[in-house]
Amino acid sequence: MTNKPSTPEPEVLQPQQCWELLRGVSVGRLAVWVEDHPDIFPINYKVDHGTLVFRTGEGTKLHSALSETPVALEADGVNPDTGVAWSVVVKGQAVAIKLTQEVLDTVGLLLFPWQAGRKDHFIRIVPTSITGRRFTVTPPLTWWSPLDDATRAGLE
Repeated sequence: MTNKPSTPEPEVLQPQQCWELLRGVSVGRLAVWVEDHPDIFPINYKVDHGTLVFRTGEGTKLHSALSETPVALEADGVNPDTGVAWSVVVKGQAVAIKLTQEVLDTVGLLLFPWQAGRKDHFIRIVPTSITGRRFTVTPPLTWWSPLDDATRAGLE
């Protein structure tokens, strides 16, 4: 028998719960494959009929996202009042939005990137999977280990 407090299991979220959470935030991290390594870019996105849409300019992010390799987007949040956090991952293929009507419809999403500059490429992530979890943030004293003291002692 141990004196360790039990750790609650994370709640696995259903796809509709994941979409609801994604609608509540506008920033995520886009993971792409660049030549011989993965890379991650922060993006502003909007949910649009079961897909995610973002704007970007010319460069590594655009060209890597539109390659044959699938992409992933991760977004998360935490409620500071309840200490409940969530994380959602969307995996799929990124495709350029090129048809005039689709571009006009996308402009209606009011998608405004935080960083200045030309962002005239509209990209849609078409999901092949969406997963998420919700969990209570654990206080640091709950996950303390002897290694923490050893690390702290080395700094003193």
